[in-house]
Amino acid sequence: MQIERTDKEVIIRLPAFVNTDDLQDIVDYARYKEITSKFKVSQKVVDKLADKINKNWWAKNRKRFIK
Repeated sequence: MQIERTDKEVIIRLPAFVNTDDLQDIVDYARYKEITSKFKVSQKVVDKLADKINKNWWAKNRKRFIK
């Protein structure tokens, strides 16, 4: 693996045999970090939103898991 930093970007070179599913997870995480770095939100607000989303998801999908 090689990591190179230029003035505008970071370039990561990996061997071709690297598992693409694992690589996609890493790229998704990097994209998440890139997007969220622009926001200044407290962890308390994030936790509250996540709790609301989870409750709504569970209300809609409960029947699929509990019979």
